[in-house]
Amino acid sequence: MRTAVYPGSFNPMHIGHLAILLALKGSGRFDRVRLVVSPKNPLKDGISADSAQIRFQAAVAAVSRYPELEDVIVDDVELSMDAPYYTVRTLEALAAAHPDESFTLAIGADSLADFPLWKEWQTILTEYGVAVYPREGYDLPAVAAALMESCPGARIELIEAPLVDISSSRIRAGIENGEDMSGYMM
Repeated sequence: MRTAVYPGSFNPMHIGHLAILLALKGSGRFDRVRLVVSPKNPLKDGISADSAQIRFQAAVAAVSRYPELEDVIVDDVELSMDAPYYTVRTLEALAAAHPDESFTLAIGADSLADFPLWKEWQTILTEYGVAVYPREGYDLPAVAAALMESCPGARIELIEAPLVDISSSRIRAGIENGEDMSGYMM
């Protein structure tokens, strides 16, 4: 069974996340998607690991509102791991817990551009591979080609997904400013 692993802070989940989940499912490449709520991204500041359980429960509720996401599992694998939350460790834990599944990491073009900063990035590219969705301002084919040249055996798949111009940080800022952001929420 081929499974896309879609990690993130998901603080909060929004229509951009929904578009990516639908694109991963609709690509015909994956039997299942595991949405992994990460307590804290080692490369980002601003989100406390203390809120991880609340974000996990919110993700479960958000996904459950969409029947078309029945093959999406909100996975708590990182909630029981010790920091730092490196993606390679998450993928290894998932592979050990679910030997019947073949895992591919799902990330945005912005993350792919920064991929050489990730812990054991070559291992992720060669042993698991990545499915990459577009992001505004990134030449995805060029970024992918450069990584494939520097990492022989890298598996990089490009996923067509709509560009949704919203982010969790924009939603949080809007809420803080008293704006109605409900139309963006998942």
